[in-house]
Amino acid sequence: MNGLYESGEDYLETILILKKRNGNVRSIDIAREMDLSKPSVSRAMGILKNKEFITVDEDGAIHLTEEGSKLAKKIYERHRVLTEALMYLGVDEKTAAEDACRIEHDISEKTFTKIKKHLREAKKID
Repeated sequence: MNGLYESGEDYLETILILKKRNGNVRSIDIAREMDLSKPSVSRAMGILKNKEFITVDEDGAIHLTEEGSKLAKKIYERHRVLTEALMYLGVDEKTAAEDACRIEHDISEKTFTKIKKHLREAKKID
């Protein structure tokens, strides 16, 4: 257990995605991306900082720590693979992405590994 709720994992995943997209991440970017208020994001960043998943530099740029990056990458991979799995079953992309976001936090490692293996064998993912 990583000590985070689903929302904390979503924040880490969003930070990772924004970092890849924009290079820099600030609280306002997260608020816009997740359609949340700035105070909500600020509170969440405080929690993530206290749990040592992120650091915030003097300019307000948010950076994932090694542990934060590891967890964010794990959640992001689950999101991508589960989205692909649901689309493979015929679910439209928007619904698949939304459902994958809910499933990614609760699925066991054993089940996720089997889904990923199956999709690789079906040549649906790398």
